Amino acid sequence: MTDPRTDRAFFGHPRGLANLFGVEVWERFSFYGMLACLTLYLYYAVAGPDPGLGLPKATAASLVGAYGGLVYVSTIAGTWIADRVLGAERTLFFSAVLVMIGHIALAILPGFAGVGAGLACVALGSGGVKGNATAVVGTLYAANDDRRDAGFSLFYMGINVGALLGPLLTGLTRSTLGFHYAFGVAAVGMAIGLIQYTLGRANLGGEASIVPNPLPRSRWIIVASGVALVAAAVAVLVTLGVITPANLSTIVVVVCGIAAAAYFAILLTSRKLTAVERSRVQAFIPLFLANAAFWSLFQQYFTVVEIYADHRVDKHLLGWQMPTEWVISFDPIFVIVLAPLFALLWTTLGSRQPSTPIKFALGNVGIGLAFLLFLPWAAGTGPSTPLLAVVLIVLIFATGELLISPIGLSLTTKISPKVFRSQTVALYFLSVALGTAMSGSLAGYYSPQHEALYFGGLGAAAIVVGIIVVAMSPMIRRLMAGIS
Repeated sequence: MTDPRTDRAFFGHPRGLANLFGVEVWERFSFYGMLACLTLYLYYAVAGPDPGLGLPKATAASLVGAYGGLVYVSTIAGTWIADRVLGAERTLFFSAVLVMIGHIALAILPGFAGVGAGLACVALGSGGVKGNATAVVGTLYAANDDRRDAGFSLFYMGINVGALLGPLLTGLTRSTLGFHYAFGVAAVGMAIGLIQYTLGRANLGGEASIVPNPLPRSRWIIVASGVALVAAAVAVLVTLGVITPANLSTIVVVVCGIAAAAYFAILLTSRKLTAVERSRVQAFIPLFLANAAFWSLFQQYFTVVEIYADHRVDKHLLGWQMPTEWVISFDPIFVIVLAPLFALLWTTLGSRQPSTPIKFALGNVGIGLAFLLFLPWAAGTGPSTPLLAVVLIVLIFATGELLISPIGLSLTTKISPKVFRSQTVALYFLSVALGTAMSGSLAGYYSPQHEALYFGGLGAAAIVVGIIVVAMSPMIRRLMAGIS
């Protein structure tokens, strides 16, 4: 078996990257294909020409934000299982199976039963796929390999190939056959991904299958009991009306905040960390917060921006009205085009490229500028915003995304302590979860009557976050202890 760290068979990268690229294409195809339809399905009228569940738009946005947050929270469970029980590679495989089961449930079960069962399976499964796919990519490269950021940019392009194709096909299917057929298309996509992944598992190397910190069998019953108690507590809170669709995103924000604080405390107090590892974890704290701020705006692409596109954007093209879901495919188009250019840029610059904190800062400034570009059409009525304007806004979304998302994934594999390798990736995704849940809570304040205040205020706040990160970058780089 070829050592992945010396293998250059896939455009100068390990051939295992091609296999992970492929499984991410199809997993993201199914995930984003479903997500593009989900907001519309939740708030479209029950008795309309394209029947949905009839929820208020604010409630639908809160649910989608909460669901997105829970996907990333579940990376904690998925990566804990990888570090303590199965290893990253096997956890990735079984998680992908769970994703497929969730899409099947959405396709065949009616109403809120399908939403509840389907989203629970997809959230848990996607969390396991996301964290562990990233961790496995990290095992393909040595820590000081200059190909690492470029490899993650290519991997991120694979994510966006799926994110492009999913909404296109599910949106077209929804507009012609209905929501449940669209969810079925997502299930087929995940099945294709599983077949492709199974055929190429041998290229990933042995390190991806290692369980770095095995859980003693004597503690399995304790862990299982804890999971059962949490599940029972959630069921009781839902039954009592403490947890509702309208406040779910806010609850997820609180849970994410508590979980993040606990995770940082565990890492920073662990005796298994060296002094250098502990310093690098400290460096991640301000970047964790900046990342959450970025995603609190970016993830509104699936709520506020989609609702805006449904009602405020002129989607007519040569006499044909484009499905609303196709707007969700604009971002991955730009990422697919730009990701190789960013990968080439980072590779060409080498040690002269901007530091990780500066890239995080530029990502926040970019998403802030994108929100400010909504202002010329603020407080308009009807579908008066030109489609070309939304295309330009999404282009800036994509640029900000490429400055922060693949760089964040790469960063976590560089700073992760040896015994918390996958769980450090989960901590990164916990920051995405926090931002995603916040996006659902923020979306509840959006209304056509207050668009200028909404877009202007959030855009300015993101730019301020970027400026703060620039000011803190010398301290952050010092704590990173040689990692750039």
